[in-house]
Amino acid sequence: MKIDRVSDIESVLEKIPTPCYVLEEKLFRQNLELLKYVKEKSGAKILLALKGYAFYESFEMAREYLDGCCSSGLYESILAKEEFKKEIHTYSPAFKDDEIDEIIELSNHITFNSFSQYLRYKEKTKGKTSVGIRVNPQLSFSSVAHYNPCAMNSRLGVTIVEFREDLLDGVEGLHFHALCEENAGALAAVLESFEERFGKYIPQMKWVNFGGGHHITREDYDVEHLIEIIKDFKRRYNDIEVYLEPGEAVGWQSGVLVATVVDITHNGIDIALLDTSAEAHMPDTIIMPYRAEVRGAGKEGEKRYTVKLGGNSCLAGDFMGNYSFDKKPKIGDKIIFEDQMHYTFVKNTTFNGLRLPSLGILRENGEFEVVKSFDYSDYKRRI
Repeated sequence: MKIDRVSDIESVLEKIPTPCYVLEEKLFRQNLELLKYVKEKSGAKILLALKGYAFYESFEMAREYLDGCCSSGLYESILAKEEFKKEIHTYSPAFKDDEIDEIIELSNHITFNSFSQYLRYKEKTKGKTSVGIRVNPQLSFSSVAHYNPCAMNSRLGVTIVEFREDLLDGVEGLHFHALCEENAGALAAVLESFEERFGKYIPQMKWVNFGGGHHITREDYDVEHLIEIIKDFKRRYNDIEVYLEPGEAVGWQSGVLVATVVDITHNGIDIALLDTSAEAHMPDTIIMPYRAEVRGAGKEGEKRYTVKLGGNSCLAGDFMGNYSFDKKPKIGDKIIFEDQMHYTFVKNTTFNGLRLPSLGILRENGEFEVVKSFDYSDYKRRI
């Protein structure tokens, strides 16, 4: 099943106030159609990971295809209840006493990060939610340590050495998460490591959660291999329920961040200052890190004019990088940063008092709509 990544954003570019994240419904639905195909062919359930994509204005469409949401704590669980209205699976590295009762009431599944947390809240969960334990398969192919949940001294999940077989009474599921933007081959290897360590406990479980990081909607992802991995696992364990929880794959290549050139300066190179910020509005490009692609631009020196794109904060290093263009950018031009619907507005900040980008949707009928905008009150509430 192939996704056609033809964007229509330029047809409404003049209508877009900047800065603005814009979701293209047509592209978003294509992602959802592919995820639905995986569900139907594999028998797995697929949850939206709110930590990666939480644009709730699009949830009406998403819930046509997905089974619910996985959340990382109370507020995400409330959002899932209010806006998605399907299954809610909640995991946190450590739950707190003043939140756990509400989380249990909201959650269909709750996954504990340790047996000490399970013992602390075990009695509260009885008869109210399905309990799982997150385990550490001790294998990950993440090339960035910051995103590697199986790194040395990881705080995420129970290793086999610390696993308590004697405390499994009441535990109905196992949950592992070891991938980051990876293909099905990485899942196959991680699953093998998971089964080597915890396989003997799987037959007594009702479900296994394969976590997130599956880059299912990326062009080169081997969807058929994923389907076979899941089908084989379910065959070997008496059709056990399998969950996947992608976040990035749901929003992958479905929208952009549009900015405007506010000024152009020169210091050894032309510098275009934009009304957005890498530090505040595209933080994952710095943390991951990766280069945010710009529509119509090439790498440094590839095209006639090379320009450094800079953010509008006072941070000296607030740069997106060097890009080359056929025509030299000028004040007032709009710059389109590709693939900015995941891990952007869920992480963005009002650092330096910068205005948060608006949230817009390019509807399937071709109409553009700003569904949320921000002002000074949003900045003041956060400090």
